[in-house]
Amino acid sequence: MPRIIGIDIPDKKRLVISLTYLFGIGKHLSEKICERLGLDQNMRAEKLTQDDIAKINTLLQAEYVVEGDLRRDIQNNIKRLISIHSYRGMRHRLKLPVRGQRTRTNSRTRKGRKKTVANKKK
Repeated sequence: MPRIIGIDIPDKKRLVISLTYLFGIGKHLSEKICERLGLDQNMRAEKLTQDDIAKINTLLQAEYVVEGDLRRDIQNNIKRLISIHSYRGMRHRLKLPVRGQRTRTNSRTRKGRKKTVANKKK
């Protein structure tokens, strides 16, 4: 298994799909990385040489925020919202949907412990 930025990517999948296993890299960014480094997108990840892996590592560390750094940034942003008592911060703190979704019916799994809903009497 090739190891990129401390994450094992799957061998048997195409390179474009394998790179999406890294947090912060989607299909579009994966395609751009392959194009920039001159790698074949349809090549299997197991065919990568050590030189190719080193190129991918240096590019990702130099130009993109991925994996641990990105997770840390996201958590710091959420903590900042909570500390300034913004509306979104309060929703995060209460573990409620943040982006305007309804909570009357669809958000039961995110509001904490399971609550029994009474059936309608006929």
